[in-house]
Amino acid sequence: MIPTPGQPKVHYGLGAVNYHSGETGVIIRRRKRRLEVAELRQALVDKHSTGIIYVVWDNASTRQADEVEAIVRAAAGRLVLLYLPTYSPWLTPIEMLWRHFRREVTHCEIFATVKILIEASYSFFNRYNKHPKDVLSIIGVFPS
Repeated sequence: MIPTPGQPKVHYGLGAVNYHSGETGVIIRRRKRRLEVAELRQALVDKHSTGIIYVVWDNASTRQADEVEAIVRAAAGRLVLLYLPTYSPWLTPIEMLWRHFRREVTHCEIFATVKILIEASYSFFNRYNKHPKDVLSIIGVFPS
C-alpha cells in the first residue's frame, strides 16, 4: 500500500499590477469566486482613493456578479472595468508577472505547508513592490 496525501489544499492568487508605477496588489484565498474578485477590486479602490482606476480583467464569469457591480457603483465612476476575452493571458500584464513568480517561487520547490507557500508568495510580491521598475520590465513596460 502506498499512502496518498489526500485532497490538495488549493489556494488561488488574485492580483493586479499598476501599469504606470509597477506597484502590485495580490490576495491569496482558498477560492476564486465573485466574492474574492470583489475583494481585490475593493482593495484597489481603497488603496487609490482619488482618480480613475482602470481594471483590465479577463475573467468573463464575473461580469454580471452582484458583488462586483456593488463595488463599481460605490466607486461612483472611479472604477472602470475593461473586459478582455476569456483565456487571453497575452493581453493581461499581470500574467507575465505570475509566470515570473512561478519560476522564482514555486518551480521545482516543495513546501512543507501551505502556510509556508503563502508566506513565500507574499514575500515575492513585497520584494518586487520595493523595486517597481523591475515589475515594469517584467510586464514589458519600460519607464521613461
